[in-house]
Amino acid sequence: MIRFLLNLVGAVFSAITIGAAFVALSVGAIFWMYGRDLPNHEQLAQYTPKTISRIYSGEGRIIDEFAEERRLFVPIEDVPDLVKGAFISAEDKNFYHHGGFDARGIIAAGVEAIRSRGENVRGASTITQQVMKNFLLSSDRSAERKVKELILATRLEETLSKDKILELYLNEIFLGQNSFGVAAAAQTYFNKTLAELEPHEAAMLAAMPQAPGRYHPVTAKERVTERRNYVLREMWQNGYLDEATYEAEAAKPLRSVQNGDFPAFREALPPRDYFTDEIRRQLSRSFGQEEFFGGGLSIRATVDPEMQSVAARALRHALEKYDRSIGVWRGTGVKLDAGTLGSEAGWRAALGAAEVPRDIEGWHPAVVLEVGARDARIGIEGVDEDADGHWIPAEDVTWARKLMPGRERAPQARVAGDLLTVGDVVLVRALTKDGDGSFVRWTLRQVPDIQGAFMAMDVNSGRVIAMQGGFSYQSSVFNRATQAQRQPGSSFKPFVYAAALDSGFTPATIVVDAPIEVNTPQGMWRPKNASNRFYGPTPLRTGIEQSRNLMTVRVAQEIGMDVVAGYAERFGVYNPMSPFLANALGAQETTLFQMVAAYAMFANGGERVEPTLVDRVQDRWGRTVYRHDQRICNDCAADSLPAGKAPQIASNRERVMNAVTAYQLTSMLEGVVQRGTARGINLPVPIAGKTGTTNDAKDVWFIGFSSNLVAGCYIGYDQPRSLGGASGGGMCGPVFQSFMQEAIKEYGGGKFKVPPGGHFIKIDRFTGARLPDDAVGDHVVSEYFRDGGDSFIGFGAYVDGGFAMGQNLPLYAYGEQGGDEGTAITTSTGESRVIPKKADFGTLSSGGLY
Repeated sequence: MIRFLLNLVGAVFSAITIGAAFVALSVGAIFWMYGRDLPNHEQLAQYTPKTISRIYSGEGRIIDEFAEERRLFVPIEDVPDLVKGAFISAEDKNFYHHGGFDARGIIAAGVEAIRSRGENVRGASTITQQVMKNFLLSSDRSAERKVKELILATRLEETLSKDKILELYLNEIFLGQNSFGVAAAAQTYFNKTLAELEPHEAAMLAAMPQAPGRYHPVTAKERVTERRNYVLREMWQNGYLDEATYEAEAAKPLRSVQNGDFPAFREALPPRDYFTDEIRRQLSRSFGQEEFFGGGLSIRATVDPEMQSVAARALRHALEKYDRSIGVWRGTGVKLDAGTLGSEAGWRAALGAAEVPRDIEGWHPAVVLEVGARDARIGIEGVDEDADGHWIPAEDVTWARKLMPGRERAPQARVAGDLLTVGDVVLVRALTKDGDGSFVRWTLRQVPDIQGAFMAMDVNSGRVIAMQGGFSYQSSVFNRATQAQRQPGSSFKPFVYAAALDSGFTPATIVVDAPIEVNTPQGMWRPKNASNRFYGPTPLRTGIEQSRNLMTVRVAQEIGMDVVAGYAERFGVYNPMSPFLANALGAQETTLFQMVAAYAMFANGGERVEPTLVDRVQDRWGRTVYRHDQRICNDCAADSLPAGKAPQIASNRERVMNAVTAYQLTSMLEGVVQRGTARGINLPVPIAGKTGTTNDAKDVWFIGFSSNLVAGCYIGYDQPRSLGGASGGGMCGPVFQSFMQEAIKEYGGGKFKVPPGGHFIKIDRFTGARLPDDAVGDHVVSEYFRDGGDSFIGFGAYVDGGFAMGQNLPLYAYGEQGGDEGTAITTSTGESRVIPKKADFGTLSSGGLY
C-alpha cells in the first residue's frame, strides 16, 4: 500500500513537474517568439514629445500658440508629489514595487472578471505597460499585444529609472480636450500650473485617463465627480492624503474652465491675427509642418502690439469710411431661430454660438429682439440688459439701403425696420461724444466689402512691427499684405527712376511729357496722365512728384525695359519681371510685402534688407536655431560705454543701389509728399513716399518712409473692380498719416542722411535750369548731384525715349495746379511768362494705367 502511494505521489509529482516544465517552455516559447522583433525600447531615453510652439512679443508675452498635440513638457523633478500620487493611486498603486507588471493585479482582475461572468472587466496594466502601449504598440485589445506589452515593460524597467518612466507617462498621456500631458491639462481644465493644483483638481486630472473621450466636466459632471472621489479615496488609502483632507476635498464641487469657474487660458491671449498666422505660414515652410506644430519652438516676434493695434484701427477706419459712402447694408447674413429669443439665457447662448467676427476693437455681436415703428431693440453679447433695453434708433440707418437681389435698388432706409428683422445677428458699437467720451447710442456696423492691407517695418533691420492683412482676421484669414497679388500702379515708378538715375540721369534732367502711341500685339496702347493733360519738357523731379505716366514711359524706353526689370528684380519686387513697357507703370502684379521691403532700401541708403516677422527662434532646449539680424556689434559685449557714445553696429549687407542714387530718389519722393500727389500727408518729421492708382482705380496704394520706418497701404476689392474716383493719396494717404502720427512718437525720425560723393545745386523745378545759390521761392529746389558729373542738363538736351513730341505743347508747364486760363511763373532768367491752358493734341486719344 505504501509503495502504491509512493508511486502515486511520484507519478503526480512527475506529471506536475512535466506539466510545469511544459507550461514554462510554452510560455518561454511564446515570449521568445513575440520578443524577437519588438520595437527598440531604448529610444525612449531620448524622448522628444510633440509640444506647443509659442510666439512671444518683444516684451516676452505669449501672443499665440500652435500645436498638433497641446502638450507642455515638464521634467519629473518639477512635477509636485501631489500630482504623482494622484496618478499612481488611480492607475498603478504598486508602481514603485513591481518590475514592470503587477502579477497580483492581473490575478485580481481575472478573478473579478470570472466572478462577474465578464460584466466587470477592469484593466490591470501598470503605468510601465501603458507607456509601452502609448509609445511603441497599438491600442488594440489582443493577447498578442498584451504579451508584447509585458515583455517591453520588463525590459524598460531594466533600462530606465522609475521616475523617468513616470515622466514619460505624465507627459504623454491624453487627458481630453486636446490636452496631452498633465501640465497642458492643468491649464486646459483649471488655467493653473501643476504647483497651483489643489488635491481635488489633481484627482480630477488622474480620473481622466480611464475615459478621456467620455469624461467631460460639463456633459458628464456626475460621472467625473464620482471617479474623482474614487481617486481621492485611493490617495488617502495609499498615504498621499490624510483622512481629514480626503473628506474635505471629496465634498468640494467639481470646478473647471469648461463650467465657467475659471477663465480660459486662451482668453488671456490676444485673438489670432494676420501677424501670427503669417509667422505660422512662413515658419511651417522653413522648419516643416511637423517641427513647427510639434517641436516646442519658442518664437520671438518682431511685432509691436501697440503699433499693430494702431495699424488695424487706421486701415479699418479707411475701409469702413468708403463702405459707408457706398450706402449698401449687407449685415452679417446670420439669423437666429425665433425659438431662442424668448429668454435672455436663450438668445445669449444662441448668439454666443453665432459665427461672426469678434476681433474688431469696440464692436459687439448683437441680435435683433424687436422691431418697432421706428427703432429696433437689440440684445448685445457681453453687455448687460438695462431697464430700457438697448436700441438702434431710426437716425442710425438713414445712411444705407438694403442689398437687394439682382439689379433691384431698394429705397433709402428711414426706420430701423427697413434694414433689420427679428432674429438678425448684427454688429454694433457704442457711439460716444468726442469731447468727454460719454455714451450717445448704439450704432450698426458691418464688415466692408472692400478690403486692403497695411504693413510697417524698420528700414535698417527689416523688422516688421505691424501687419494688417484685411479688415478682420476672423472674417477673412486671407492675408492681403503677403498673399494678394495686385498691380502697384504708380507706386512702382520709383524703380524706373532709380534705374534712370544710375544710368546718367539727374533729378534735373528734362523729359518730354507728350502723347505716346505704342503698337502692341493687343492693339494700339495710348498711355495718359491722370489729369488727361500733357505738359511738354519737364524735369525728372516733377515727373515723379506729379506722377506723370508719359514721362515714365519715355524714361523706361530710353534706358530700356530690361534695365528697369533688372532693378525691380534686384529689389525683390518681381521675380521675374516681364520687360513690357506697360509694366513701367506698375501693370505687373506684386504684393504689398514685397513693395514695402523694396522701399526700405531707398530709405536706408541702398542696402539690402530682408523683411522679417521673427527676431529669433529657439528649440525646446533653448538653443537658438534662427536669428534674423546678422549685423556685427562689437560694443554690445562691453560692460559699459563712454558717456554719449552709442554702440557701433557694422553692416555687412549687400548694396543694391548707389548711396547717392538712393538719396536723390528719396529727395524726389519727399517732393511727392511736400507738393505732389501725396501732399495731404503732414507729419513732424521728413517723409518721402509715392502714391499708386491703377487703371479705373481698381487698386490704390501709398508707400512712404521716414528715416527709421517704412509703411505701405493697399486698398481694393478682392475681385477687382473700380473704386470710382478714389486715389492712392486720398484713400491710403490717411491710413499712413494716422499710423505714422503714433509711430513717430515711439520710433522718432529725422532728416534723411546725405551720403558723401555729391554736392547741392539749386535748380528751377519747372525748367531744370541752374539758379544762384541765394535763390528762393516755390520754384527753387536744392538738388544733389554726383561729384565729377555734369552739374545739370542744358536746355537743348531733352529725353524723349524716341517718341515724337506734340507741336503746340507749352515749353515748360507749371504742373497739375495750373488753371485752364494759364498760369504765371518766373523763369530762371527773371522773366514772367504765362503757361497756356491745356494743349490740344488733335484726334490723338490715350488710355492705360495711371
